[in-house]
Amino acid sequence: MPLFGRPDGTLVSDLPRVRQVMPYLMAGRNESAVLHEALYDLSRTGPWLAAYNRSHAEPATLFHLLVYAFARALHERPGLNRFVSGGRIYQRGAVTVSFAAKYAFEDHAPFVTVKLAIPFADDLPTLVGRVRRAVEGARSGRRGRVDMELRLLLALPGFGIRGVMALLRRLDAWNLLPRSFLEPDPMYTSLFVANLGSVGIDNAYHHLYEYGTCSLFAAVGRAGPRVFAGAAGAEVRQGLRLGFTFDERIADGHYCTAALAIAQRVVEDPQGHLGPAEQVGAVSSRAGP
Repeated sequence: MPLFGRPDGTLVSDLPRVRQVMPYLMAGRNESAVLHEALYDLSRTGPWLAAYNRSHAEPATLFHLLVYAFARALHERPGLNRFVSGGRIYQRGAVTVSFAAKYAFEDHAPFVTVKLAIPFADDLPTLVGRVRRAVEGARSGRRGRVDMELRLLLALPGFGIRGVMALLRRLDAWNLLPRSFLEPDPMYTSLFVANLGSVGIDNAYHHLYEYGTCSLFAAVGRAGPRVFAGAAGAEVRQGLRLGFTFDERIADGHYCTAALAIAQRVVEDPQGHLGPAEQVGAVSSRAGP
């Protein structure tokens, strides 16, 4: 048992012995990485989003719907919202999603990374507003805490940077990093979404970072014509390819892929899961898990 608790999660104490020993058999996230590919059928998604945007002041994009669906899957299947630290498996205390956005729509514009906490009670309009405000705040040029910490770190010589990073890893393994350090860091997150389709990359997976606690990475490709199996044979419909990378130590592959399938069902049939587009957000009937 660890001597100290973590501010971002609680120790999972009822795991099978095989699951408990996995962090010692596979010490790193990339050593434990499992790749999973999914092809989303967007034939119902596009018309639903168009109807939604005609009836709501803040328009929603496919990316907003994806983030909403991922958060819903993480809330409904909490075993996917776990992480490994110091050889132990923890249940994360909140659902958070990190992603990168450009400062401006220019080839050489830098990216800014956003981390967003998404409560279970959030409906799609609430999430759209939350994402917009977070991106606008990040693009405003205000220097955040993480940016200031990086500036100080990079002022050190190379050996000093390596020493600081080694110390941070050790403090994290001992559960000694404070909430004020963990909370704003985008690598201490439930899920990192890489919207690679926005920069012209389609068929890709993304590695997991050894730094931080992110156990799940989603690489989103380009939406466009795809070949699907139909009743009368092959059919071309609007589709989206996603490549997921997840840490097998937190849960077995069947559990993780079943959890990710929840997100796919929401995106493919938003009317069936969120209701008619014009009525979304008018009345929230969702209760806590």
